[in-house]
Amino acid sequence: MQDVMQATGLEKGGLYRHFSSKEELAAEAFRYALRNATKNRTDGLDAVGDPLDQLRFVIRRFVEAPSFLPGGCPLMNTAVDADDGNPLLRKLVVDAIEDWKTRLAAIVQEGIRRREIRRSIEPCRIATTIIATLEGALMISRLEGSKAALRDAQRSLEDLLQDIACPAARKSQNARLRAEHKSQPASHAAPAPVQ
Repeated sequence: MQDVMQATGLEKGGLYRHFSSKEELAAEAFRYALRNATKNRTDGLDAVGDPLDQLRFVIRRFVEAPSFLPGGCPLMNTAVDADDGNPLLRKLVVDAIEDWKTRLAAIVQEGIRRREIRRSIEPCRIATTIIATLEGALMISRLEGSKAALRDAQRSLEDLLQDIACPAARKSQNARLRAEHKSQPASHAAPAPVQ
């Protein structure tokens, strides 16, 4: 609370006129951070054509788009903290992850419907894999002070997208991936700072 009072210039009483508790304040701060992070990482997604390219766009934006907040992803940061006694915040994080999984699974499902993604693919499994890979790579990248883990995760997820694509979609995807891999630095290159 002291940090919030200092940052806002408000006294404790002023804060509690707007929020009934620290938990409510934390929940509203999370909603704000999540809304902005989601906007930052999905702006332009509607203009992307096919579902495989949409998934690639989401992955690329997570890796390349800097967080608007210092410290990275509000989901990861809050998930770690919310497990320790704020049930409202924990529920918000669980709901946010479920929403993210649902949105990604819907893209995969649309790819299956359009026959760009194999019918045997489980959309929720792919969504969970994408989220877990990106969030885990973000944690490693922050610890190492380098984007190498995020770039490695991006390449691995591109391989996953290649594996789930139908043969016709795979052919055009191969050409795009070859061009993208040539333009990206290797993960052993000089480390780039992580936001």
